Amino acid sequence: MTTHPLLREARGLWEELARAPRSFPPAGEVNVIVSPQSQLCPSGWVGMVTLGGSALVTVPDGSAATTVRAALAGLPVEALRDAAAVRGVLPVAGVLGPAALSYASPAGFRPAAAPSRAERLPGDHPALRALEAASGQDDAGEASLEAITSPAFVVREDGRVVAAAGYRAWPHRTAHLSVLTAPEARGRGLARTTASAAVAHALAAGLLPQWRARIPASRRVAAALGFEELGAQLSLELPAPRPSATLLR
Repeated sequence: MTTHPLLREARGLWEELARAPRSFPPAGEVNVIVSPQSQLCPSGWVGMVTLGGSALVTVPDGSAATTVRAALAGLPVEALRDAAAVRGVLPVAGVLGPAALSYASPAGFRPAAAPSRAERLPGDHPALRALEAASGQDDAGEASLEAITSPAFVVREDGRVVAAAGYRAWPHRTAHLSVLTAPEARGRGLARTTASAAVAHALAAGLLPQWRARIPASRRVAAALGFEELGAQLSLELPAPRPSATLLR
């Protein structure tokens, strides 16, 4: 099976981002660690990553660690993929995610039927910025095409780029995928075509392709390409502590 090597690599990536080597606990357990420099989440937030039935949680300080450990003690690991479940036990001021985390291996990768349709462009090509503008701020922000470090693999129609994919080089030799399709061109397999070319490029370079998705349609594209969904990422902002009352004498 390919799951075990993928899981080992995926955990190694997120442990590196957490600044906490070998910190994933055994299956069924949650490890809450203090890591102010964690990249599992925005600075000062709580970052939760579940992979293979266990969870790594980073918090910014000891006070947050006490609060989070007590709150999560009664939750099963899989509940940490559910923002509503976590909100039920923990005061939350802001949420990012959850996003499913999927990974592809050379053996499991299922390339699209017509990858030759994808054209290669530099990652900073103006046509990509035009695609982002046409797709809207929310979708463009989710895809983050502007951050890719690989070439962009695109499909044109009538001379205009209507779909694009690439990846950003992450730590632990990981290729973090970015995929974007213009609204009027969706539902026709173009995301799969462009993403297939980007994944093939990453695998040829010896990288671990990672697909992070919040919406079902994106998760379906990843599954069609042979990605294995191993867990999820959720980031939480705790309310700011109230200032202590001043005792008047």
